[in-house]
Amino acid sequence: MTVLVTGGAGYIGSHTVLELLDAGESVVVIDDLSTGFRWAVPAGVPLVVGDFGDDSLLAETIASHDVDEIIHFAAKIVVPDSVADPLGYYLNNTAKARTLLASAVKTGVTRFIFSSTAAVYGDPLRQPVTEDEPLKPVSPYGRSKLMVEWMLEDTARAHGLSYVALRYFNVAGADPKGRSGQSSARATHLIKVAAQTAIGLRPKLEVFGTDYPTPDGSCLRDYVQVTDLARAHLDALRYLRAGGANLTANCGYARGFSVLEVIESVKRVSGVDFPVEYAARRPGDPAAIVAANDRIRAALGWTPQFDDLDEIVRQALAWERRLQERPL
Repeated sequence: MTVLVTGGAGYIGSHTVLELLDAGESVVVIDDLSTGFRWAVPAGVPLVVGDFGDDSLLAETIASHDVDEIIHFAAKIVVPDSVADPLGYYLNNTAKARTLLASAVKTGVTRFIFSSTAAVYGDPLRQPVTEDEPLKPVSPYGRSKLMVEWMLEDTARAHGLSYVALRYFNVAGADPKGRSGQSSARATHLIKVAAQTAIGLRPKLEVFGTDYPTPDGSCLRDYVQVTDLARAHLDALRYLRAGGANLTANCGYARGFSVLEVIESVKRVSGVDFPVEYAARRPGDPAAIVAANDRIRAALGWTPQFDDLDEIVRQALAWERRLQERPL
């Protein structure tokens, strides 16, 4: 029994592969390495370099590795880029996911875990956001992910596929053992960018929008540590193996921090008072979004271990220094 991880050489995917291995699971990774890294796939884990939307490659990989479970991460994730290139996002995130689902059905894969996003909520009316909040994504990124949720629901109904869709909030931090972290040169995650600024890789940090209806005017987000998120996928896998019903659940800490609060944490933990510049709002950014997480705790038994902003920042800083000391 093998778990296929699409995008397993990327940020969240590589952490989930590590957690799967730690739990004694057999894993195979498909990744085109456009944003992932070959080194991020641990030794002994087969890496198939290719497109997860390639039907022939999928069929061959699933058959040759005896795959009967899929965890799907591979996607484009930058909200402003999705606004500029909506068709590229619908191709990669939606159309190719349809190919992956079709391959799963055709080859008899029985369990599927999907990397969804809080962006499906758009600019929600209530905080914290429950899974019953109206789904009104404001970006092509959010819409591209919501379409996959719909496809999963319909495919499960028609073909008996069992699934969990996890709606991530803002992912941050690094593996506490130092084995992986956010390594993409084009990453736009606030904590990573702030950490890079603190160690001198960027001349300044830009804050996009200070006129939001939040306590300090900057965007408010729920930051979930990446290993806690990875472990949620193992919890989901165990849940499905035990016969759990199809489930869509938020994955966040039910607590938000503003952009300015995050910057203060990075300055405090690093000891560096780096320059900050204020800019206009970015398209597609909601003012505030914080997870209600009662469902994931109750259904999956998910218990976060790293719910501490300063600790998450420490991990991010340590990983950035690691990348500078020993380039990968």
